[in-house]
Amino acid sequence: MALLGMQAVVYRNTGTYVSPTWVAISSVKDVTLQLEAATFDVSKRGNNGWRAEVATLKTATIEGNMIWLPGDAGFEALKDAFLANGSIELLVLDQPIATSGAQGLRATCMVTNFSRNEQLEEAITVDFTAKPTDAVNAPIWHEVA
Repeated sequence: MALLGMQAVVYRNTGTYVSPTWVAISSVKDVTLQLEAATFDVSKRGNNGWRAEVATLKTATIEGNMIWLPGDAGFEALKDAFLANGSIELLVLDQPIATSGAQGLRATCMVTNFSRNEQLEEAITVDFTAKPTDAVNAPIWHEVA
């Protein structure tokens, strides 16, 4: 059965890495989890005229938007991480964390964009971008058992 975007959840960890406490960031609207690998050219004459590449380092980008809600804990956590050049541990799942089989990226991230949008006939929103940063624990693909 196909999953709907509204079933997906972005969580932040308010506990430790070993003993996480996952709290949903409920003011998030749309999210894109972009996963990509850089490549290295290994073409040779024996490839019969075809370029050959191998994957090297992976890149993850979490882009989303949310309602501008000062005082909301998830909003404040993302804003504070951006303003302090600090980090925030995020878990971007395709289903709620209590769902067996839910999966997505778990990573300690830097918030690199936190832009407020003020459209005349809409609620004020914020676009955010988070990317994995240097941390004790590398990003992982998390699957709920």
